[in-house]
Amino acid sequence: MENNNNQVTGELKSGNKKQVRLFYCMECEELARKVAAHSQLITLQSINWRSFDDGFPNLFINNAHDIRGQHVAFLASFSSPAVIFEQLSVIYNLPRLFVASFTLVLPFFPTGSFERMEEEGDVATAFTMARILSNIPISRGGPTSVVIYDIHALQERFYFGDHVLPLFETGIPLLKQRLHQLSDADKIVVAFPDDGAWKRFHKLLDHFPTVICTKVREGDKRIVQIKEGNPTGCHVVIVDDLVQSGGTLIECQKVLFARGAAKVSAYVTHGVFPKCSWERFTQKNNSKYLFDLILCL
Repeated sequence: MENNNNQVTGELKSGNKKQVRLFYCMECEELARKVAAHSQLITLQSINWRSFDDGFPNLFINNAHDIRGQHVAFLASFSSPAVIFEQLSVIYNLPRLFVASFTLVLPFFPTGSFERMEEEGDVATAFTMARILSNIPISRGGPTSVVIYDIHALQERFYFGDHVLPLFETGIPLLKQRLHQLSDADKIVVAFPDDGAWKRFHKLLDHFPTVICTKVREGDKRIVQIKEGNPTGCHVVIVDDLVQSGGTLIECQKVLFARGAAKVSAYVTHGVFPKCSWERFTQKNNSKYLFDLILCL
């Protein structure tokens, strides 16, 4: 959605109007520039993301003396394990440069779906990542603020230690803004793919009629059914925080069309789509089952 940078901008300049020096990883350069363009209070700063011949990072924070006494933020993207170490090296260093405050904006908490130990030997990597982030050094202004959007498991807020201040935001206000702009806004029904998504988001979308889906087991298969609500004749928007391969979205969509939905769209805060699984949404073999897919962040 085109306004997704507005919410990041708001977090960077919330509270008293203060100048913020914004650093960013290479992957987030375009987003950082869009964020800075929305406010004269945000000034972009640069880092030399270099590597030694052996592949390990050779990093340099440009104009480090100029950020002393300034409010500093870093826009991160932990999109793969390969880029986390170099970003953590910068994140740990910035608060130590005598800055007035430090804010880490990590829109997607990538280990969020690996928070449980179901048998001895499982590794809860979400807890490990939270511990790493909890040890970011404090700045002159106190603990680091860590801003995360729609963390997958709400209980993960308790994984963070007392040395950082985790702030959990949501992209749902951007969705509501977009839905009210649609020509068929009076025919919108919000669908949740499971009870978990309903519990998480229904209070933020209580102005719209809802449909709740559920997965049930039939033999060796798990199929999607409509548990509650009526999609007939409506533009149904499936809402969730995270999609991986998109299989659940497609199964929900088929059920909704079978029950008379006129159109089906989907909103997720984080579209991961590993191994090019997004391609299944571009296939036009059967236009009846195409999504009008809305992604944010």
